[in-house]
Amino acid sequence: MFIGIDLGTSSIKMILIDHNQRILATTNSSLTVQSPKDGFSEQNPQEWINSTMECFEALRLKKPKEFIQTISIGISGHMHGATLIDKSGNVIRPCILWNDTRSHQECEEFEKQNFDVRSISGNITMPGFTAPKINWIKNNEIDNFKKIFKVLLPKDYLRFVLTGEFFSEMSDASGTLWLDIKKRKWSNQLLSCSHLEEKHMPALVEGNEETGILKKNLKDRFNFINDIKVVGGAGDNAAAATGMGIINENQSFISLGTSGVFFTPTENPLSNIGDAVHSFCHCLPNKWHLMSVMLSASNCLDWICAVTNTSIADTLNNVENLYSDTNSIKNSSYFLPYLSGERTPYNDPHIRGSLHSIKTTTNATDLQYAVIEGISFGILDGVNSILKVNNDFDTILMVGGGSKSSFWIELLASLLNRKLSVCDQSEYGAALGVSRLAMYVDKNIPDQNIIKGIKIIRQFVPQEEKIELLMKRYNIWKDIYHSNKKIASNLLT
Repeated sequence: MFIGIDLGTSSIKMILIDHNQRILATTNSSLTVQSPKDGFSEQNPQEWINSTMECFEALRLKKPKEFIQTISIGISGHMHGATLIDKSGNVIRPCILWNDTRSHQECEEFEKQNFDVRSISGNITMPGFTAPKINWIKNNEIDNFKKIFKVLLPKDYLRFVLTGEFFSEMSDASGTLWLDIKKRKWSNQLLSCSHLEEKHMPALVEGNEETGILKKNLKDRFNFINDIKVVGGAGDNAAAATGMGIINENQSFISLGTSGVFFTPTENPLSNIGDAVHSFCHCLPNKWHLMSVMLSASNCLDWICAVTNTSIADTLNNVENLYSDTNSIKNSSYFLPYLSGERTPYNDPHIRGSLHSIKTTTNATDLQYAVIEGISFGILDGVNSILKVNNDFDTILMVGGGSKSSFWIELLASLLNRKLSVCDQSEYGAALGVSRLAMYVDKNIPDQNIIKGIKIIRQFVPQEEKIELLMKRYNIWKDIYHSNKKIASNLLT
């Protein structure tokens, strides 16, 4: 048996699978996020531990005989988070998360070097990445900076709690800005930009390699009968890709989760720094991937539902009815989905969400449609950014909470003018991906049998009659961003 743990922003998800990759049980436990100031986003790592232990117990209750026979564990996690550990192994301060934008000034500081930072990291420096967060801590919390013994990504701190070992793997480490993505190793030059050394970093492995054994007290607590190995695992999106079998360059996926992501593997490291595309290592050896990220996707939907006091189900139903009327679309409002700033393609920490073309006739449904459409336009921005350097993908799978909405995927298919596919078990895709990586430690399973495609349950094709109208609105929407950009920084307090 194998366990996959997915440390997400809003919850821990955990699955138990057998040697045939049959999912025996799933469970989850909620997490909270704190926002002490505008643009700040933090999480208490103790919540990760508490929720993980709750999930272990829940799996044991659901499948006790199978659970205790677990051989190995894989861990996925939300990327970029700065979890600081002192010499005693204690957490120094709350983890600064991926969607935190406080370190925009430190991004400039990080890149003011006598060498080309971007050519080594493969990426433009953004506030969401780990490195500028450390520079911000040095500039604003010097006592905390001086205490740093190790800088760990969220899943790697959870690994430390489970095993006592300091390890990371290539896909997650790519998002720190300290990794030489071509050589797949820490760069001393990049670390020096954050006043750190390699001794502050965990050791690096590939995602399918062993990183330690589950601590004896945890083995005894949950009655495991084996010495359970913990493998490197993956960053959340690389894990989701592995769970869907997306490891080859003709494949890709769109995630409509808290953030909006477009992900496609490559056989060699590629980059499009000009459009703030992420260029990372994949979680398997000798593979890389490109990824566009919009910071606010389904959380924009959560926001408009709260503002209009409407459930997500009713909102999607309202919007679907409006979408069937071409005149209603033509006269609808516009929404910039930048509630927390934006990454691809703008790398703009100052821009914020906004509604435009509101009239006396505008109602709640008009606003709800504008939000769904605005998120979709952001996804198209990301796809177009990657198309500039890589167009080898011909298969696009849909994952994330938004993938449950047939209407939304129909809209995206028309907007992208591509066929989109929904796969089975998408909610636990990242957990499945790292449980697959955990299977590599079992030498009775041939490596070539581990990563395979996931079942497609439905496909969506473009609606020809909607394409021209959507593209016209998309071009207007882009003009709105460029107009707002001029005053965005003045609006922040």
